[in-house]
Amino acid sequence: MVLKVKTKVDNDEEEEEAATPVSPLGQYLNSSVLSLPLYAILEFAVPVDDLPAVYLIQRDFLPINPRFSSIMIDDKKNGVKKWKPVEVNVNDHYFDPEFPEGLSPEEYEEFLHKYISKLGLEQLPQNKPLWQIHKFKYPTKNAAGSVIFKLHHSLGDGYSLVGALLSCLQRADDPSLPLTLPSRQSSTRPKTTNISLFRAAAQFSFTVMTSLLDFGRAMLMSSIMEDDFTPIRSSSDGVEFRAVAIATMAFSIDHIKKISTNLKVTINDVMTGAILLGVRMYMDEEDSKSSSANSTLLSMLNTRDLHGYKSVSEMLKPKSTMPWGNQFAFLHMPMPKLNEAHNALDFVFRTHRTIKRLKTNYAAFLTAQLIAVSHKLVGPEATSKLVYNTMKNTSMTMSNLIGPVEKMTLANHPISGLYFTASGVPQSLTVGLISYVGTLTATIGAEEGLIDPNKLKKFIQKAYDNIFEAAIPCRC
Repeated sequence: MVLKVKTKVDNDEEEEEAATPVSPLGQYLNSSVLSLPLYAILEFAVPVDDLPAVYLIQRDFLPINPRFSSIMIDDKKNGVKKWKPVEVNVNDHYFDPEFPEGLSPEEYEEFLHKYISKLGLEQLPQNKPLWQIHKFKYPTKNAAGSVIFKLHHSLGDGYSLVGALLSCLQRADDPSLPLTLPSRQSSTRPKTTNISLFRAAAQFSFTVMTSLLDFGRAMLMSSIMEDDFTPIRSSSDGVEFRAVAIATMAFSIDHIKKISTNLKVTINDVMTGAILLGVRMYMDEEDSKSSSANSTLLSMLNTRDLHGYKSVSEMLKPKSTMPWGNQFAFLHMPMPKLNEAHNALDFVFRTHRTIKRLKTNYAAFLTAQLIAVSHKLVGPEATSKLVYNTMKNTSMTMSNLIGPVEKMTLANHPISGLYFTASGVPQSLTVGLISYVGTLTATIGAEEGLIDPNKLKKFIQKAYDNIFEAAIPCRC
């Protein structure tokens, strides 16, 4: 539905402008309780000093979606938040920071990560469209220069925003061809044809039972239950307002595929298992008692029927199968404990079983319905508190995105890598995964002063190596 609002124009006459309602999830993610910006960092193979950023923003970025030229306003009549179109001054959104000259790539990388951390402490002005672009024109370990996109989560989820960024980029080998993405991988499942009525009834009963148990646990974790305080979960309030230390690490997708093929699980199962094992090893190193603590991973499930990215124009169509916006659900995954796992592969198999159960039962659907009912009964602000508690009461969040298999360029500047992270999350630890040209990049966002991201990175790498060696014992 499109609402009509009246706004003043320069000649003091009133004119009607179309203002679209903000989606319920968009309202929850930009409230007095919760405000979540996302950061996409493009790494370039060549210097970006001459990148015509302002021109590109005007020509390519702003036309992508009307939300990039709109602000979020409250409709006082019905309490619904709406996107109101406004005039955009690009200079209010584009930044070109200066740093000391002549430093090493390692030093500039530290400056870059601290700069992103500083951006996380600064709220996006609500009287302007909710995005910023920052050009970091200094060489880091993996790039000759970088561009940071700060985009508020209320504009859309990772799928939407990556789709928007891809529409600004071109294939390096042939700009006339579209970027392609790897096909989605699913774990091997037995065929269910000719299944007996008894077995079908048993499976249905099991699905109903696990749905109720998982839904019940999710509700308790969003209200009265919470994880233990550990080296990765702070006992202090206001974690979302603290500085975040960043570290990135890269994995070969070919290597991950070898593991997933041998174990008959998905790439996501492998990486989630490796990260959880590494986190548990880090916790044990910091405090041996915490290795058996109750800890929960909050995994982001994209609820679209995904078959690759659609163009933004396709996403914006009223009945699009893969619509623009925030289309995700939370999956509560109890983290396996070191003292309960037999070996490194056990973390992968336990993760595989948990993800498969949560994706095939109705817990996520029931949770979404409960949130929808809450929105109608108590409004978006109170429901935002429920979403906030869902994050605050758990130990970490992990999300993953699929990137192109071909190299990309922006205005003839080749892109060597990309990664993403978030701020404002009421947790001490987040992990974001994204693929690009045969490499999967993991970004660790850790509460500064509580978690050492570089030390954690070493444990995750060790966990991954242990899984690789166990899954592929002979590499001769």
